[in-house]
This record gives sequence, C-alpha cells and structure tokens, in this order.
Amino acid sequence: MKSLYDFMVKPVGNEYDNEVAVGDKKIILNTKIESFKFVNNIAEVIEVPTAYETPIKKGDLIVIHHNVFRTFYDMKGVKKKSRSSFVDGLYFCALDQVYLYKRNNKWNSINNRCFIKPLKIKDGLEVVKEQKLIGILKIGNSSLEALGINEGDTVGYTPNGEYDFIVEEQRLYCMKSNDIVIKYENQGNEVEYNPSWASCSWGIN
Repeated sequence: MKSLYDFMVKPVGNEYDNEVAVGDKKIILNTKIESFKFVNNIAEVIEVPTAYETPIKKGDLIVIHHNVFRTFYDMKGVKKKSRSSFVDGLYFCALDQVYLYKRNNKWNSINNRCFIKPLKIKDGLEVVKEQKLIGILKIGNSSLEALGINEGDTVGYTPNGEYDFIVEEQRLYCMKSNDIVIKYENQGNEVEYNPSWASCSWGIN
C-alpha cells in the first residue's frame, strides 16, 4: 500500500499526550480534544511518497503538524478524526506538515526550516525570563550553513515568524531560514532558557 504524494504515518504512542508520570502515578493534563496543545506530533513513517524523493525514509521518526492526529466535533456534535485519518490507525501527512526527521539519533530539519532555543534574561529580577528575538540555533540547515550560520551560533530573528515546538522536553522556536536576520558573536556566557512546563510532556506544540 503506497501513497503518491503523502507520507503514511502512525502516532508514536497515542494521538493525544494527555498524561504525565509522577512517580508511580499518572496525572491527566487535559481532557478537551479541542486543545491542540496536547495533540501528539511525533509519528513513525510507515510509507514514503512515490511521486517525489525526500531524505525521509520508512521507519524514521518525524515531528509533524498537530492537525494530523487532531480529533474534533463536527457541526452536529459528532466526534470525528482529522481529514488525514486513513485506516487502522494510519494517517496521511503532507510534506509541508513535516518539520523534523530523526536520523542516527539526531533531529534534522526539512523544508528550509530551522529551530532556535531562546536565551535567558541575565537579570534574575525580571518577571519575563526570556530574551526577545534572540537565541541559539539548535537545528539548522544547508541554506544557513551556506551563509556561515551553523548550529550553536547566536542569532537574531524577525518577530511573528516563530512558533513553539516541544522536542524531547525542550521548547524550540521553529521558523524559516529567511527569518534569521542577524548572526551575533558568541560571548561565551549565553544561558539557554527552557520553561519548567516544557518537561511536563514530550512532543506537543
């Protein structure tokens, strides 16, 4: 069974990440299917598209858009799976819904995207802990490398182009390469910022 244009994927775990383990207990974090924040976005690739080639292979783990596994209620109040749902727990996933793929235990970006880890404000008295529009490039791509911008560099980015992903308990900002507009000299005292709630779940965005 093959798909021409879409990946065929299945969720790693359940469609929703609603629980977190605390000791030998499980705490329910969310009971509303309408909330996208607790939709699982980690998938295993079951089949790759046949109409074009990508670096993603069968069996890879990928980070995908939350709408792929999302459940909703229709106008009549009937619970429905997303339009991506296929059969037997499988889902279709378009290439533009894929953000990362994992190879050799390393996450790699796709579609000219990159991922930034925000920096912590050094003044501990500030209510807001995170510096604005600056961070460490954690997952780059060949387009940025061609410009001399590599993983580990401190970069500045334009506002409103970033959006949150939680990847292995780390909050990262996903954006397009052309949202990166400044490369700073690393001072050696940069402190990455990860909010405490990011470690409460894995793979939500």
